Amino acid sequence: MTMLDDLLKDLGAESDRLRAAVAPLDDAGWHTPTPAEGWDVATQIAHLTWTDEAAVLAARAARGDKEEWDALVLGALEDPDGFVDKGAHAIAEALPEDLVARWDAARAGLADALREVDGKLPWFGPPMSAASMATARFMETWAHALDVYEALGIRPVVTDGIRHVCHLGIRTRDWAFRSHGLEPPAGEFRIDLVSPGGDVWSWGPEDAAQSVTGAAYDFARLVTQRIHRSDTALEAVGPDAERWLDIAQAFAGPPGPGRAAL
Repeated sequence: MTMLDDLLKDLGAESDRLRAAVAPLDDAGWHTPTPAEGWDVATQIAHLTWTDEAAVLAARAARGDKEEWDALVLGALEDPDGFVDKGAHAIAEALPEDLVARWDAARAGLADALREVDGKLPWFGPPMSAASMATARFMETWAHALDVYEALGIRPVVTDGIRHVCHLGIRTRDWAFRSHGLEPPAGEFRIDLVSPGGDVWSWGPEDAAQSVTGAAYDFARLVTQRIHRSDTALEAVGPDAERWLDIAQAFAGPPGPGRAAL
């Protein structure tokens, strides 16, 4: 299997678990508020649907079929701050069974479309490879699933698939600094994270002057802003590493408010 195949397999498993949690819900369940202000369960699933559909259009654009992608980008330019939220809220108005069916189609369409990409996909930020897009979709699916599980009182299944989230959180270190108007550190950090299975995942040089250690699950939740730093057991050595754990984000766009401390 290729790296993309592995990513798509993990993405499919993660989204299947979320689907299994939401598909049996009644209307009241679909409208359960989640930790994201103004978003209920339906809005969370609608957002994932919207973004998967947008990624399909980007994959088609990478193969030369740009008309629908260009139209989507023009719409985003007209309302850059509210475009994505409006799309999610509009899709969330569908009947639950129709929303699930649309999400199913988007998920399947995305996997097929990414397998056909040769080169980079356009996106709302820098262009990315098919593997990078699959990683980003895993991160977002996993993070929004946590919101849904918390709203519904479901204990999430934590797998080694969170390595994708950790990797993306590390790759976006410099972006996190820049998004807060800060100059990124010059050197790499050493990152050692304990996986759900008990292995140690490592990034960066062993002799790095600054480092981060702790549980991979804590780190993945931190970089997706699903937990406050003070509620993790992550440890940083060095002033830049300390600062990073306060501002880390694996997602594009402006910094969010994050979670309040428990």
